[in-house]
Amino acid sequence: MADEQDMGNGSIRRRMGDPVVETVMLELVGLAFTGIVALLAWPFGWLPDPSLAALVTGMFAVGPAAEVYRAGPPPRRLAVAAALLALATVTLLVAAAVNWAFPALADPGVGILIGYPVAAPVGVAVLAWFLNRADIA
Repeated sequence: MADEQDMGNGSIRRRMGDPVVETVMLELVGLAFTGIVALLAWPFGWLPDPSLAALVTGMFAVGPAAEVYRAGPPPRRLAVAAALLALATVTLLVAAAVNWAFPALADPGVGILIGYPVAAPVGVAVLAWFLNRADIA
């Protein structure tokens, strides 16, 4: 119970650790889950789409960003816009680098599959930085 605090209205909110570390850990769990599904489905001739794998990984890793957003001060639109811009930019840069380095993997969409898990902690870090900056000002 040391990690929880009463918010006064009957709800209990968990104290956050480092959201970027939590995001990376949850992404690894999401990637492991997708890998297990792929290994189980492979003998039957089905492999998950890379976009679906990125979506599942993102759904696993959305928790820390949501906690940072809920704990932030009221002017949160700029923080969310900056985080989404950082997420999209880093995803596309990593995808372009992977597609350039490994042209054979460009068609199945592996660049996006690698780019999104790399970019999600960056997006959470930008969100936390902007929320902390707005809290100080």
